[in-house]
Amino acid sequence: MPHTRRRSFLRNFLATEAAGGIILMAVAALALIVANSPLGEAYFHTLHLYVGGLSLLHWVNDGLMALFFLLVGLEIKREVLDGQLSSWPRRALPGIAAVGGMVVPALIFVAINWRAEGTRQGWAIPSATDIAFALGVLALLGPRVPGSLKVFLTALAIIDDLGAVVIIALFYTASLNIWMLNGAFVVLVVLSIMNRRGVTFLPAYLGLGAVLWVLTYLSGVHATLAGVALAFTIPLRRRGGHDHDHTPLHRLEHGLHPWVTYLIVPIFGFANAGVSLAGMSLDKLADPVTLGVTLGLFVGKQIGVFAFAALAIKADWAELPANANWRHLYGVALLCGIGFTMSLFIGGLAYANAPNLLDETKIGVLLGSILSAIFGAILLRTTKPEH
Repeated sequence: MPHTRRRSFLRNFLATEAAGGIILMAVAALALIVANSPLGEAYFHTLHLYVGGLSLLHWVNDGLMALFFLLVGLEIKREVLDGQLSSWPRRALPGIAAVGGMVVPALIFVAINWRAEGTRQGWAIPSATDIAFALGVLALLGPRVPGSLKVFLTALAIIDDLGAVVIIALFYTASLNIWMLNGAFVVLVVLSIMNRRGVTFLPAYLGLGAVLWVLTYLSGVHATLAGVALAFTIPLRRRGGHDHDHTPLHRLEHGLHPWVTYLIVPIFGFANAGVSLAGMSLDKLADPVTLGVTLGLFVGKQIGVFAFAALAIKADWAELPANANWRHLYGVALLCGIGFTMSLFIGGLAYANAPNLLDETKIGVLLGSILSAIFGAILLRTTKPEH
């Protein structure tokens, strides 16, 4: 019965993420159209309207995206304790592939930007994979793609997200306010004690989570990380150790998932994908940031993911996903170059005070993601499943 429940949950998760990815593609296209239409001036003006001391863009990126990171944290915790990453053999292939998919793109970006002034801090931008966008492409391919590849891509992207969270915490934190950071730590300790004592009242966790977000924001650590920290304290098992569909973590994840997939991420995409192409020329595509992000995603991701996965398989640390062959694996490695949501998010942190570099980042993310989606889809579309 638990096995059936987990398969059912995974099937629902994949379907929701895939639908969300298709919506995200449409929203990104809409943002580009609006930003380069007569509505462009109103679009950029609205994003920079101030409400409660922060711009609307700031509220989207720091406030709404905290809920996205809360969902990411819940997914990581569930998969590690109770899902596709619950044992070392299951973690081996997506884990090793994810490492390659983070390291190689970063190296390519740094190599291209080594001599550029003030751009190297964007090294982590091409290291991320957008799970919704990638699964959306797989959904468009239908039954030609083995289900095991979707599970592999999901597990890889979740580990990738965890890596991005660590990178944001370590490398994109502003100057720290120790008092506020200590306050956030105290709230986190209280949440952990509640978990250990078997408290399952979700509003109590969410109320303290809101306090944690405020203290984290005021501490200088990026506020969205409060979402991940809160997620790790949400109980996955009920008192007595029995896992069940109605545990706090499952209920919160089920409740958040449609809101994040169909509303929050599309709003983020619409607010961040818009870039004016006025005055754009082919020369601009050769700018170090644009080129570094584009090649990092399109070239670095496919090389890193495939090479590290192949190494793990050849060394007998892991096996090819069921009913899949090497072409399938390479096709998925290509799709890992779709870095939309998290790449744009990290780009906003890296170049918060450099609008011109942020525009170059957006163009690079869009180009790298589109190329990865097109070539990955073509390769998978022309590859027959193994039987």
